Amino acid sequence: MGALIEDVQFTQRIEFPAKAENIALAEKLIDEACQKHNVHESHYGNILIALTEAVNNAIHHGNRLDPSKQVTLGYEVKGEKIVFVVSDQGPGFDFNSLPDPTDPENIEKPHGRGVFLMRALADSVEFSDNGATVAMAFSLQPVKE
Repeated sequence: MGALIEDVQFTQRIEFPAKAENIALAEKLIDEACQKHNVHESHYGNILIALTEAVNNAIHHGNRLDPSKQVTLGYEVKGEKIVFVVSDQGPGFDFNSLPDPTDPENIEKPHGRGVFLMRALADSVEFSDNGATVAMAFSLQPVKE
């Protein structure tokens, strides 16, 4: 376990079956968390995109759209950061050897951008449970001009 995931005391946490329409539940939690903790609007889009990718991956790739499997989404505010954690009940994946979506031979492929986007948008990203859990930290401070 890395530093982000250790001792997470969830401020709020939800679980839902791995069904595509449940992405709406994740979006609602993200909206509520960002409002409650005054996340600056300059970060909101990055958080929404990165977490939507993570939850979609959990539903589609991790749990393979099996509604008997759960996706967990939670967050904790730690100092000047908000840390979101997404977990699924799938086998995980090798998050260190993903194809580079910016490589010309991969540009046309519809998959493989999620983790790349998460790493680009979050301040830090950490995987555990063989990739079945991802934690992403975002600053609560406004982006400096």
